[in-house]
Amino acid sequence: KTFNDAMRGAKVLKVADSDVIKDDVLEGLTSVVTVRLAEPQFEGQTKEILGTPAARSVVRRVVAKELKEFLTSSKRAEKAQAKLLMEKVLGASKTRLAARQHKENQRRKNALESSSLPAKLADCRSGDNERTELFIVEGDSALGTAKLARDSEYQALLPIRGKILNVQKASVSDMLKNAECASIIQVVGAGSGRTFDLEAARYGRVIFMADADSDGAHIRCLLATLFFKYMPDMITAGRVFTAVPPLHRIELSNPKKGMDKYVYTYSDDELQRKLAELRKKNVRWKDPVQRYKGLGEMDADQLAETTMDPRHRTLRRLTVDDATMAAGVFELLMGSEVAPRKEFIVQGAYEVDLETLDA
Repeated sequence: KTFNDAMRGAKVLKVADSDVIKDDVLEGLTSVVTVRLAEPQFEGQTKEILGTPAARSVVRRVVAKELKEFLTSSKRAEKAQAKLLMEKVLGASKTRLAARQHKENQRRKNALESSSLPAKLADCRSGDNERTELFIVEGDSALGTAKLARDSEYQALLPIRGKILNVQKASVSDMLKNAECASIIQVVGAGSGRTFDLEAARYGRVIFMADADSDGAHIRCLLATLFFKYMPDMITAGRVFTAVPPLHRIELSNPKKGMDKYVYTYSDDELQRKLAELRKKNVRWKDPVQRYKGLGEMDADQLAETTMDPRHRTLRRLTVDDATMAAGVFELLMGSEVAPRKEFIVQGAYEVDLETLDA
């Protein structure tokens, strides 16, 4: 109290500044106070603190009087010393307040980091889990088109950059350190592993939307591995799907009544069948037939019509009939053991018809 009064009086503490506290004053202070009295009372077993109430008020009064005289002295030497001492106490106060501010900022930042959703998530407005869908989209180029193609009322988008970590080989800590895996688990919002709670999932469906090529198939496989290993209840509940984007677009030159101007096909076999059917009906089309290299190549209305609009799209649901067998297949295809995978690939190679290879 004496220090605060003296520092306010000397204008060392400004009006807006907080009062200094005991720790600010005691920092670096060495003092000797001798008190003699009959029958002293001490606090606690250690007998370190004098507990006699009368002695406390006397010591407080004497220390306050002498300290005030020193701090407000008009003698040149004492005045200079007092000012240095008050500035030192003010410095200790400012350091303490700055440290507290930094700690609060850090705590607030950590709380935000742990509770807020990733900035790249384009969330939907509805909270109705019967309708909401989370599209996990391959790449930022496809994200831009998907944002225009989606129904933002119930369709949310989360882009992933390239291929996520193969969690079949990685440890749990490595998986959580991976930004893409961590953001997927955070956005789904139901935890992972043994703590997974299906009721807490933020979306009714999760849909993998990747290009219709081998890289896209690999990304879908990596995502399926993540969900099967850490969120298997989503798959067993039938809430995980893969979107089926078209591979070709045929533009008809003279569509007949009731026919759309554009016809989409999803495989090379289907394309040949469709072209043969059009020839039979004497319907012409513009050559060459457009072959999509990726989702980002499609216009928003094409993506909406073929892949995102529930009225026209095709979805494949991921199902698990035999969990043990499924776990074995994931371990074979994505696990650390190379030899069984190599054997599987070599055996499969003999069954491939070279005529069907698109090369």
